[in-house]
Amino acid sequence: MLNKHSDRYDASSIQVLEDLEPVRKRPAMYIGDTGTDGFHHLLTEIVNNSVDEALAGYCDQIWVDLNADGSAQVIDNGRGIPIDTMPKYKKSALEVIMTKLHAGGKFGGEGYKFSGGLHGVGLSVVNALSESCTVQVKRNNEIYQQTYKKGDPVSPVETIDFKDSLFASLPKTVETGTAVRYRPDFQIFGKQEFDFERIKKQYRNFCFLTAGLTISLRDLRKAKLPPPYFSFCFKGGLKSFVNFLNRSHDPLHEHIFYTRKERGGILVEAALQYHENIVPTILTFANNIETKAGGTHLVGLKTALTRSINDYARKRGLIKESASNFSGDDVREGITAVVSVKMDTQRIQFEGQTKAKLGNKDVRPAVDSAVYEGFTAFLEENPIDAEKIVKKIILAKQARIAASKARATVMRKGALESASLPGKLADCQSRDPETSELYVVEGPSAGGSAKQARDREFQAILPLTGKPINAEKNRLDKVLKNERLRDFLIALGCGVGEEFDLKKLRYHRIILMNDADVDGAHITTLVLTFLFRQLKPLIENGFVYIAQPPLFRIKYGKEVTYVYSDEEKDKITSRLEAEGKNYTVQRFKGLGEMNPEQLWETTMDPAKRILKQVAIKDAAEADHTFTMLMGGEVPPRKRFIQANARNAELDI
Repeated sequence: MLNKHSDRYDASSIQVLEDLEPVRKRPAMYIGDTGTDGFHHLLTEIVNNSVDEALAGYCDQIWVDLNADGSAQVIDNGRGIPIDTMPKYKKSALEVIMTKLHAGGKFGGEGYKFSGGLHGVGLSVVNALSESCTVQVKRNNEIYQQTYKKGDPVSPVETIDFKDSLFASLPKTVETGTAVRYRPDFQIFGKQEFDFERIKKQYRNFCFLTAGLTISLRDLRKAKLPPPYFSFCFKGGLKSFVNFLNRSHDPLHEHIFYTRKERGGILVEAALQYHENIVPTILTFANNIETKAGGTHLVGLKTALTRSINDYARKRGLIKESASNFSGDDVREGITAVVSVKMDTQRIQFEGQTKAKLGNKDVRPAVDSAVYEGFTAFLEENPIDAEKIVKKIILAKQARIAASKARATVMRKGALESASLPGKLADCQSRDPETSELYVVEGPSAGGSAKQARDREFQAILPLTGKPINAEKNRLDKVLKNERLRDFLIALGCGVGEEFDLKKLRYHRIILMNDADVDGAHITTLVLTFLFRQLKPLIENGFVYIAQPPLFRIKYGKEVTYVYSDEEKDKITSRLEAEGKNYTVQRFKGLGEMNPEQLWETTMDPAKRILKQVAIKDAAEADHTFTMLMGGEVPPRKRFIQANARNAELDI
């Protein structure tokens, strides 16, 4: 049973730091941007407030609806926003929270110990950037309501009948809580819609990070019965999270390590498990906010694991006295880990408004101490698991030494500049990376056409003959023995692994241009796998693209049109048939079938070409997809094919 009455939470808990006026004038200052991320951030801020109630121990259920009119609503069974009057402002605490920046129970008041949110400006910013907003509070056996338009109240705080409230659809056991229904101001955000899959993944993570919290999500935007509905609740917390992340892997050992300890007012939770593959996955969170750029908690985790395993292996005689210790990379090979820290909101320090990186210096020793103590005990208590882990790390160390020698060979070749660049590379004249492009093409035929079609000033061409090695299944030492990927790496000039240096990258547009068939798609996937696993910063910095060559050439009279999809072809040919015009359709099976003029005009001319930029929206999901499709485990790939076979497009 939730204890909602043990701590004071009323108007005296609310403090105000700033007025609301600047938000509508400069929304990007408060939510990052007014694009897709900013649009979804409004909903995140409301849900964060409800999650904060869960972190404080006052809430265990959240209901979220996406409505047909473009609005969204969030209801929780927390304590409910205070509605009593704040003497200083002579207004209800509810109205102050909704209309003043930095008003809430997170600024030295007694409302919360841990919280996320956007520096406490969440609800007021949502209100300011909404065309309309209604808040209802269930407290004292009453339903209180206030409505707003673009941040301004249009009604006083008043009581309404229960049957007319948003709470009427919930179980009668909900005694207190807050309900917020808002419609974003589309004059600010333009024509945007909620991304159901994005929201679903975020709420799943929230429930992993807050064991016992249930979040229910419904999509009511389409007249589909029953509507899409998901409800998440994970009693296992972070252990369930690790198990979920490892769903495409074969776990190396049976038990999942988990620790929960408080160090100096910082609550540290961590869970991990090794798997048979080689790629590590580590997710970090601070007050339930994912810190995609890591920070001091990540450093603490890495330090603790390396120290713990080296100490254990030395103690057991698994490392010879004369041998060097395992490196951090050795220890992290094939690990899936999640670390979460929670602390007083007055202490937490994020680097940047978007909270991508945690900056608190005192977090590193707290995580280090908690994880080292817990993982050392785990190894001692689970000797069979420990033996498997150490054996894997020994193999990783051997592979690292071999890879280091292979990297040194690559770097020596690359250091000689153009004299040692791959012979197949037709380099560009420009030496300015910002204007230089590298087209990576399939085979000598396409390479020949591309070399003739290109603008030599800024476009370089590298043909890859045959298929590159699968970087998902093979360690770096074997990958670097593959001639195709080695030539690619030397051409890029930025090194790999410990020698990677983004500043040495020779091209800021790396364009994968392959045939529009199964083999071409396979080669593109293999190169993307190598980039994702070994050169991820190239993707994260927006340097990787996929060219879109046309599928058809339609000629009618003297007119020629290139089309890029079957739907576009059918639309044009139907129109020509209706107009009674004679036409011919040429299907391009490969880039080599195009003459240089056609290739330039359709696929390489910056003024006309279509490029798709490769980006990583969800690192965990991307990791799962690469592992499923390119990894050594057959069953997950088989299940994917069976589930999606009917959606495949066959070119027979």
